[in-house]
Amino acid sequence: MIYLIYGTKNYFIDKCVKDISKDFEDINISKFDLDNTNLNDVIDDCMTISMFANRKLVICENASIFSPTGKTSVELENYLNNPNSLTTLVFVLNSDKVDKRKKITKLIKEKGEIKEFCDNENPSTFVKRSLKDYQIDNSVVNLLIDRVGDNILTLESEINKIKLYKDDKVITKDDIFKLTSKAAYDDIFKLIDYIINDNKDKALETLNEMLKNGEEVIKIIIILANQIRLLYQAKTLQTKGFSEKSIAETLKVHPYRIKLALQNGRKYSSESLLNNLKALADIDFGIKSGKLNKDLALEMYILSQNENKF
Repeated sequence: MIYLIYGTKNYFIDKCVKDISKDFEDINISKFDLDNTNLNDVIDDCMTISMFANRKLVICENASIFSPTGKTSVELENYLNNPNSLTTLVFVLNSDKVDKRKKITKLIKEKGEIKEFCDNENPSTFVKRSLKDYQIDNSVVNLLIDRVGDNILTLESEINKIKLYKDDKVITKDDIFKLTSKAAYDDIFKLIDYIINDNKDKALETLNEMLKNGEEVIKIIIILANQIRLLYQAKTLQTKGFSEKSIAETLKVHPYRIKLALQNGRKYSSESLLNNLKALADIDFGIKSGKLNKDLALEMYILSQNENKF
């Protein structure tokens, strides 16, 4: 099998490579950096039979040969036309674009599989791709996104839960309600409202309620930042004359999320949204760098609102 894996979402690219690698022992995996490797060395390795197993995996990182300016070789094209059936070859490119007009790209599409993980991937497309082996109607796909949100990481987690519990290959609306967790959007909007309007008591009360219901601090910070960013983006585009539909298309966000964002965004000034988004970014950095206590970071953020004049 031959794969071309590319995109800007490094987490999903790495996860995809790891999933492919699970079927191989470490001793049967070769890795090349194409920035420092001759393509002929890769081809030779692909053609060489492993001494320890019938099958082997060859991973090629920084595969800029698939970019518009990258240079390939006739030898590689010849190999792709007649690949070693015992070798799985994986090309990895951390870029949002590949040149689909190139012969090698067309060959991989014909002989293997191209996997794209870009920031602009539509949530509906992601759900359908993740559940390609299942029967799921568009209305059920939309219900899943409405229920859990359009964050790709959250969608992946909920989709894995569905796969774990579904014995058959048909996913219904009842399955979505039974097997997935509703996103905490209502609580998040309340929290945003209390924070921006400096209602510390209510903000802390809402935060503690979310924590009691099992929400993780880091998850709350991520959802909070994503929601405030969406409020700001939707508000800005609306002032420029964009319709609700065109905002959803421009931001590549589900229309239901845009509808909520526009409704809630009217309450706040653009400046207050930006100030809070910056504060959350500082908290995220502080937690990851060990400067802030994860369990106290959000409480400190809420209590500092008046001091920081947000």
